Amino acid sequence: MSARLPTVAEAKAQAKRLRAQLQAEGQEIGHSKALELVARQHGYRDWNTFHAALGNAPPEDWTPGGRVIGRYLGQPFIATVVAVKMTGAGWFRLELELDEAVDVVTFDSFSNFRKRIQGTVGPSGTSRERTSDGRPHLEIEI
Repeated sequence: MSARLPTVAEAKAQAKRLRAQLQAEGQEIGHSKALELVARQHGYRDWNTFHAALGNAPPEDWTPGGRVIGRYLGQPFIATVVAVKMTGAGWFRLELELDEAVDVVTFDSFSNFRKRIQGTVGPSGTSRERTSDGRPHLEIEI
């Protein structure tokens, strides 16, 4: 088993990459088979056992004191995680203290800067809430 286990989202992404690589080499496997192979790569007998070991813990950087990079309302930021709370399987409400305030208004004649923000992000690091152009309100790099 590896020293740091991946998150569920990272493990699923590994399975997706494995499946794509094998397909490129002419070997077709299903998604469930790819999940089973990833579980074995991490020293677990099957995906269910591996998934249970992973739990629904946030990524390591998403714990209080962790550092994250992302975008809030399209504005890039670097921040320290102040608080985290699980809101559902793979979903976490983060409170972030930004290194530098970001302007959350797009008007040229008006500004509103924020240094502390909150948002709920899922396994892919993005919020469900979207701006009018379809971009997630909060995007955290995983």
